[in-house]
Amino acid sequence: MDYFLTDEQKMIVELARKVAQEKIKPVRQEFDESGEFPWEIVKELSQADLMGLYIPQEYGGFGGGVMELCIAVEELCKVDGGISLSLAATALGTFPIIIFGTDEQKKKYLPKIAKGEALAAFGLTEPEAGSDAGATKTTAKKDGDFYILNGTKCFITNGGVADIYTVIAMTDKSKGSRGASAFIVEKGTPGFSFGKKENKMGIRASATCELIFQDCKIPKTNLLGREGAGFIVAMKTLDQSRPGVAAQALGIAAGALDEAVEYAKTRKQFDHPISSFQAIQHILANMATDVEAARALIYSVARAIDKGDKDVSGASAMCKLFASDVAMRVTTDAVQVFGGYGYMKEYPVEKMMRDAKITQIYEGTNQIQRNVIALDLIKKSAKKK
Repeated sequence: MDYFLTDEQKMIVELARKVAQEKIKPVRQEFDESGEFPWEIVKELSQADLMGLYIPQEYGGFGGGVMELCIAVEELCKVDGGISLSLAATALGTFPIIIFGTDEQKKKYLPKIAKGEALAAFGLTEPEAGSDAGATKTTAKKDGDFYILNGTKCFITNGGVADIYTVIAMTDKSKGSRGASAFIVEKGTPGFSFGKKENKMGIRASATCELIFQDCKIPKTNLLGREGAGFIVAMKTLDQSRPGVAAQALGIAAGALDEAVEYAKTRKQFDHPISSFQAIQHILANMATDVEAARALIYSVARAIDKGDKDVSGASAMCKLFASDVAMRVTTDAVQVFGGYGYMKEYPVEKMMRDAKITQIYEGTNQIQRNVIALDLIKKSAKKK
């Protein structure tokens, strides 16, 4: 379908496709097996000016928005959903600064991110605070012109490789979620270290590790927004970032569909290509319909955010929920179309299936997304009365 992309957006798609096909595709299996972080690919993304797509021009970025981020992530993830996270996860860590940062904070951090000189990460999840973000135990105690952070974050994408972290910590536990605040923490700050690097099922080229704060002293100027607004910072950030996760899921699904179609045209059984069999045609038809529906929803939500729609929580959750479920269905079907070969690592669809699963889990499990959607429906229904 024609989604009426602008000439600039079409250029972004072509640029991302070129990087994906020429730079990522030849090494995707190698990085999946080794679990190493793809620094050389990050350089390629930086040189192609893709790292700053969603960052305002006055801070060194392209000046695009969520839509530009989504179309680039989708195209990159058609080839590899793990390597591409160096861009998508950096956006997650950057959105809090874009939305809530002061001009001084933006001038200090955004140009580095836009140029690809620094990656970013978002520190919200903890061992006992995943879906229940209000159960955050990491603390930030005011000490004159500084805050002292103590606690541990886990499952942090870009953890260890990022230079800039937006971290949610409790400044007043007695207030529950209203006692949380958001901070910018730089790699190398005394008292800030990293724990184990996780050995994951999928997205193995993406770095995932613990963040450890032990009497980590940061200046009060690193507070994002006001004290006590941390939960709002986190939720508003996720409203804008979830279409990016949806785009990752969409890209993985679209890539699996492309692989399945090509394989079905060349694989022969009973002296005919399996694409001639109705059973296979119906699988491919369902896959294609799912992919197109997910794309339409994601693009619609991304454009709404970029136009300034503030009430996007439900729609943002919808596109993340739907696209990630689509990614699992489509990649599972792609493995089925490939048959026994689909289960083998020599073919890309088994990796796509492994990579797809995380999109149903991080940035809010799909069960949490359904909660968000339902609460949004109930709230809007009450307003109509």
